[in-house]
Amino acid sequence: MKNIELNQRRSLATPRGVGVMCDFYAERAENATLWDVEGRAYTDFAAGIAVLNTGHRHPRVMQAIAAQLERFTHTAYQVVPYQSYVSLAERINALVPITGLNKTALFTTGAEAVENAIKIARAHTGRPGVIAFAGGFHGRTLLGMALTGKVVPYKVGFGPFPSDIFHAPFPGALNGVSTEQALQALEMLFKTDIDPQRVAAIIVEPVQGEGGFQPAPADFMRGLRAVCDRHGIVLIADEVQTGFGRTGKLFAMSHHDVQPDLITMAKSLAGGMPLSAVCGRAEIMDAPLPGGLGGTYAGNPLAVAAAHAVIDTIADEQLCERAAQLGAQLQAHLEALQPQCPAMAEVRGLGSMIAAEFVDPATGAPSAEHAKRVQTRAMEAGLILLTCGTYGNVIRFLYPLTIPQAQFDAALAVLGKALID
Repeated sequence: MKNIELNQRRSLATPRGVGVMCDFYAERAENATLWDVEGRAYTDFAAGIAVLNTGHRHPRVMQAIAAQLERFTHTAYQVVPYQSYVSLAERINALVPITGLNKTALFTTGAEAVENAIKIARAHTGRPGVIAFAGGFHGRTLLGMALTGKVVPYKVGFGPFPSDIFHAPFPGALNGVSTEQALQALEMLFKTDIDPQRVAAIIVEPVQGEGGFQPAPADFMRGLRAVCDRHGIVLIADEVQTGFGRTGKLFAMSHHDVQPDLITMAKSLAGGMPLSAVCGRAEIMDAPLPGGLGGTYAGNPLAVAAAHAVIDTIADEQLCERAAQLGAQLQAHLEALQPQCPAMAEVRGLGSMIAAEFVDPATGAPSAEHAKRVQTRAMEAGLILLTCGTYGNVIRFLYPLTIPQAQFDAALAVLGKALID
């Protein structure tokens, strides 16, 4: 089968709303390499949008799934529970950067985790309001879209959205928003849009994902924690993309000296299997009544088995440390190229959650065209890259943390040629 034939079939069989970046089709993959149906190899710096921190088909993950296949594939945990769910919850409770007694509920997707975190916060506080941030991304479900701070393509044509959702500015140097201004805007929101006593939760990504890999400044996180403490608001850290080693620590909130009340996670939790979770303080997690949380496939046993293997692999292969090392190498490489690529205005990130933002050198305006040109050149040379950002002018780098060093070095060489005009 040829890629062009599959593209023709796809256009007839699937709706345009399911956007597809590549014009080739996956046949097989191993660690950081993906082969298409025509046999061409690509180095994967997308990793299924941050899902494959442990790489494609990690042997330990594959073995865990195969072993579970021999036992059972589904019971619905809420009907007939199983030990592996409980033990995974225990492990997550111990691993998250939240002191005290924690509890974990498992779900299937990141959007599910986010929606259930909001449900839990509302049940705990008895309040309806939720505050999110401009540039944030929290999913494509109706509530997820309402929380997401980017209109195109996520919100266009899908409203009206749930009420009592508000957005505040997120700090960033290129955006011209300081921490002080962002926190002042939050206080103004309390004056003009919603009484803080009606706010159940503030949800924030420690590093914005779709928003352009914008790390939250430490003083901003401290400010949010103080606001939440002052008004009895639940602070939710959305770690769907940042979790499981990507930023150089198991969770990005470990970079900060304040703790959230709840953490959402998904993506790299189960090495490519669909699994998500909400973990947090027991008194908050216990607020919903029995039956208020769950889902038919929530905590699927195959995905749970994979998650146990992922957690073991991250620890045994020291992937958090590896993330810090690779990220530092990538950041140094990009910064060294900046004088030859004046459109690359900023290189930023945390651990291996690194991004490069592009602007028009003459005007300083965001340049999605330049980011797309770099992405296209890299793809032609066999390197898969993703764009992101409010203006689509950011390239993000999401290689598996298990990538061999020689392959990583070769990818950086390809990237260098793609960046320089």
